[in-house]
Amino acid sequence: MVCYFRLKTNYKKICSVMRIALLCSLLLAAGCQTNKKTPLNVILLMADDMGWAQTGYYGYPIMKTPNLDAMARNGLRMDRFYAGAPSCTPTRATVLTGRSNDRTGAFRVGQYINKQEKMLSSAFKDAGYATAHFGKWHLNKTRFSASEHPLSADDPHGPGKLGFDYWLSNTNGFDIFDLNSGEHELSRNGVIERFDGDGSEVLVEEALKYISQQVAVQRPIFVVIWYSAPHGPWEASDADIEPFLGKVDHTSANMLGEIVAMDRSIGSLRKGLRDLGIAENTLVWFTSDNGGTPDIDTRVTFREAEDGQLIRDSLEYPSNCSDEIDHDLTSLEARELFGCYRGVDPDSGGHLRGFKKDFYEGGLRVPTIIEWPEGIIPRVSKFPSGTVDIFPTMIEIAGLSPTSINSVHDGISIAEVFEKEPVQRDKPLGFRANDGRAWLDNDWKLLQNVVLVDGKLVKGPFELYNIIGDPGEENNLIDLYPDVAERLRQQLDSWSVSVSRSALGADYPEGKVLPSGRDEEPLVTERREIRMREWAEEVRLSEVRVLP
Repeated sequence: MVCYFRLKTNYKKICSVMRIALLCSLLLAAGCQTNKKTPLNVILLMADDMGWAQTGYYGYPIMKTPNLDAMARNGLRMDRFYAGAPSCTPTRATVLTGRSNDRTGAFRVGQYINKQEKMLSSAFKDAGYATAHFGKWHLNKTRFSASEHPLSADDPHGPGKLGFDYWLSNTNGFDIFDLNSGEHELSRNGVIERFDGDGSEVLVEEALKYISQQVAVQRPIFVVIWYSAPHGPWEASDADIEPFLGKVDHTSANMLGEIVAMDRSIGSLRKGLRDLGIAENTLVWFTSDNGGTPDIDTRVTFREAEDGQLIRDSLEYPSNCSDEIDHDLTSLEARELFGCYRGVDPDSGGHLRGFKKDFYEGGLRVPTIIEWPEGIIPRVSKFPSGTVDIFPTMIEIAGLSPTSINSVHDGISIAEVFEKEPVQRDKPLGFRANDGRAWLDNDWKLLQNVVLVDGKLVKGPFELYNIIGDPGEENNLIDLYPDVAERLRQQLDSWSVSVSRSALGADYPEGKVLPSGRDEEPLVTERREIRMREWAEEVRLSEVRVLP
């Protein structure tokens, strides 16, 4: 019983409540039991090289994405969401660790994530979740040869060693075909299998089989689906490219067709979750690994090694074909007939500046939607956030252990954004990859791209932009606001030293990076050693004290 008394003198409420322990004992004696909340299911989707503007909801002029559009209407559309880096492998590391890529060892394509990293997959596994990865892995190395195993069970940096119970994956992706069969090649827990059909749809079909098995035994799921679309070389079905022929060149039509197929697979996934009865309590987080593809042509060739095996080479060339060349020609036909490189025509970044591999908004800002009917109020958010925030957010909303993430990490929980728009982000976003850097502090962004000078890649000058007032980064304000630039520069330098310490192993219990346990490719080893020397020197110089 609860009684209220009001004193006329001071109008205070005095409450007398029966002892909760007595009440609970009576209820339990009557057979009453407390209900446990059903664990949240989590599915992470990531496109490969999909630009910020390449969706129907952003008004892409000739391509529709009805399923992504439906997700955007029913979920949280993040208009200022950033990849961890402007390239593939680095961003994937940030998703699974909540840490800047250079901290993890996966600082560029071809490098592998350190085995000592605390992984989001392991955190879910320890919490009793079924964990599975489907698609492009790209955190162990680069697959140099078409004859290599796509992803062996004993790979020391494979999904099975880093928190995933189950995987159907490939080191690079699955646009490397067996030249005789033309089928997709994937590894199911180390066993090679070949699949026919669109790669995006294959992944979702297989993922739904796995999810249904876990639902049958009432086990919550953490599933990662990393597409290869729309990364080049592009090859879509005739039906998916047909709507674009005559509007763009044949190469661009294939790229857009890959997005269409990926969007269709997302529709299949959403329907599958509804059919299984788990859609309401399943969080689906869609994003891309970096910004869109610039106007380039990807040339893929095969050469024979000494042992007779075919080795796949992939090179990119700037587009230099005349607009008068027939749009229906493929890239290969344009090269053979006119000796030029076709490139991709569509503008993947919309009004944003830059593309994949640079630190402008077009290289870092990516399309992102979070759909969770039970936990998200549908709306559009402009809160600055990124892939480093996924792990901390999962700790809060899925109840993962706070110690499951490295104490030195770069993300924050954005669970608050699911309900309302925060005033500002208290922790800036830092980016560092391939010698480029950027520092994003709410409206202000300081960046340093790598530029080509006399045939050599060197660090370019610092640039300063106000992203809210100038999202296209047209007006460099570094001379007008030197105090802002200097403040951001100091913050970036301090953060960069912290990242370098992490890269050298300071955050691990061993105090160092342990050997990889794999046969190294000389080029991979050389690049890693060069970076380690550079980072050690950066740390050393930061510790030098100038005497007065």
